[in-house]
Amino acid sequence: MLSPPFAIEEGSKMERKDEAVTLGVSVYPDLRPLEEIAAYVVCAAQHGYTRVFSSMFSVEGTPEEVLDLFRRLNGVVHKNGMRISLDINPECMKRFGTAPDDLSVFHAIGADILRMDGAYGEDDNLRMLNNPYGMQIEYNASALTPEAIGALVARGVSRERILACHNFYPQRYTGFRWDKFQAVNKQLQRAGLRIGAFVSSHAPQTHGVWDAMDGLPTVERLRDYPADLQARILAAAGTTDVFFGNAYASDEELEAVHRALQDGCKHVHVEPVYNLSAVEREILFEFTPHVDMGDSSEWMWRSRLPRVTYADKAILPRRHAAKEFVPGDVVMVNDNYKHYAGEVQVVLRPMVNDGMRNLVARINEQEMTMFDVIDSFDQVIFDCDS
Repeated sequence: MLSPPFAIEEGSKMERKDEAVTLGVSVYPDLRPLEEIAAYVVCAAQHGYTRVFSSMFSVEGTPEEVLDLFRRLNGVVHKNGMRISLDINPECMKRFGTAPDDLSVFHAIGADILRMDGAYGEDDNLRMLNNPYGMQIEYNASALTPEAIGALVARGVSRERILACHNFYPQRYTGFRWDKFQAVNKQLQRAGLRIGAFVSSHAPQTHGVWDAMDGLPTVERLRDYPADLQARILAAAGTTDVFFGNAYASDEELEAVHRALQDGCKHVHVEPVYNLSAVEREILFEFTPHVDMGDSSEWMWRSRLPRVTYADKAILPRRHAAKEFVPGDVVMVNDNYKHYAGEVQVVLRPMVNDGMRNLVARINEQEMTMFDVIDSFDQVIFDCDS
């Protein structure tokens, strides 16, 4: 365990600014032919993906055979303008005859980033980070603390050299707890780091390490969610590097994830109900962005700006038979409360239907996970599911 000389407090000057999310895929050259992987890498690059992840320590063969395999893989990655992160550990480094103060073997095969599944002590970590090749070192996010980062930075390491990346979990029900994942990400954000995590492809006949059959996500709760929703949730939770864990993601999934994250807003998919009026539809789907100002109650997420923009428009009351609105309902204040008419509210706790709000849409249970990680002043866009 790295010993901290100081703790990093929230709001410190190390805190990371918002950064664009980069996208990546994972490939397994021990499980599929390099020519097949090359076609996948080309496809991913065409969809705007810039990172590739692969594991070295799970590949069998002589050191020479494994190094040659990854030399050829890295060449394919670089040919497509992407960077590669190789998952290793101290045992793997021994196998290749290298050490923390000599990463020349990895440099020779074209590695851009070394992801340490198991870290060394502080002194050896320092030697790796100060390598002369400019290689970044990516640590297991579950084991890296802000205090440990502070210790390394205090000893002169550039923070740009340090990355964090969560694990993926082949076995169903073993993935990272959602609340713990959020807490770890908040810590690493305060430390100013980029954070990687994995989503699952649901394409048929995917593959991955250790006979992965149920996807390769970081967070168990998200395992069966659509790939683009997994990515939107991870990004909203502070993840900056989103990878498909299993291969091969479909062309449609690659595109959906890229499209969902390209504008930096938090997208939430909703299903309209009833026959919305033109003004209701315009407020819900064309007014952008929706923002909660930070002083809403625990009963709702509240976008109040539309009531100003559409103050001269009629929001005619619509009868809704239910006595109460339930979590996931999207409501709009109507002309029975004219001062607030046009506000969009997402129900978080059951609320009495007092006739002052129209039900305009519903958000399914999976999509509602977004509201665990949408913060005050985040820019939210509602997308129509039908």
